Amino acid sequence: MTNDIDEALDWQGNEVDCATCPHRDLLATGGCELKKSCVQDRYARRIERFFQHNRALADQYLDHPYFETRAVAAGYATVFLLPKLLDDPDETVRWSAARRLPKRYLLPLRSDPHREVRIRIASVMDGEHLRPMVNDSDYYVRQVVARRASPALLPLLVLDPDSGVRREVARRIGSEWLAQMAMDKDGDVRLEAARRMSPGRLLAMIDDADWRVRYEVASRAEPYEIGQLLDDTDPLVKEMAQSRTGNLKAPSPIGLGRVTPVKETTP
Repeated sequence: MTNDIDEALDWQGNEVDCATCPHRDLLATGGCELKKSCVQDRYARRIERFFQHNRALADQYLDHPYFETRAVAAGYATVFLLPKLLDDPDETVRWSAARRLPKRYLLPLRSDPHREVRIRIASVMDGEHLRPMVNDSDYYVRQVVARRASPALLPLLVLDPDSGVRREVARRIGSEWLAQMAMDKDGDVRLEAARRMSPGRLLAMIDDADWRVRYEVASRAEPYEIGQLLDDTDPLVKEMAQSRTGNLKAPSPIGLGRVTPVKETTP
């Protein structure tokens, strides 16, 4: 609380006046405190503290003109009053209400106009409920869908325009699809497919343009089948192939530090 800003303004920028507040009697009992716990303040943290101490008052604030007040109140109000907030003009309020409601109430929000709401909805949906979201206009929504969708839905995302989505798909899709994903134009996607392939199927990627994929082949394919990698243009691939065919000692952990991790895509 020592980090709170040293002012008490309402949502319209006016000084908060305890004398005119309908809850001024709470001051005497510690139910509220200026600059710390106040439903009239525009600072969300102070509104939150107020409802933490006075949950029974939250129902009264679901129609408040300030979106922060409605959003915080939705976290404490009676659940039966929350469905009406799913049509609130502010996305923060819509999500605050949605996260406390049964999943059947969330279905219409799969097409919410705000991407943050759709991302959050996708993160709590599963199974067939995610099917309409595989064609979402936002790449990160589709990435979340790819992480949570059932294997049966993942083929719908194999040709997604975003490489981050396809990478998520390659990590989870059925093995029968890996050969197709191994031909992806993006090296990160091919690498994810290669990591899941059996040694026998992996050999088909021995000529891959990405050294990381060839390194995967050199490290897991049968030693007698990786002869062409003994003279690979990449020193790490060459060293791994030689070590596995008995022509060189095992590669050092320091050298393997060049295997760059795949970066996660953020919204």
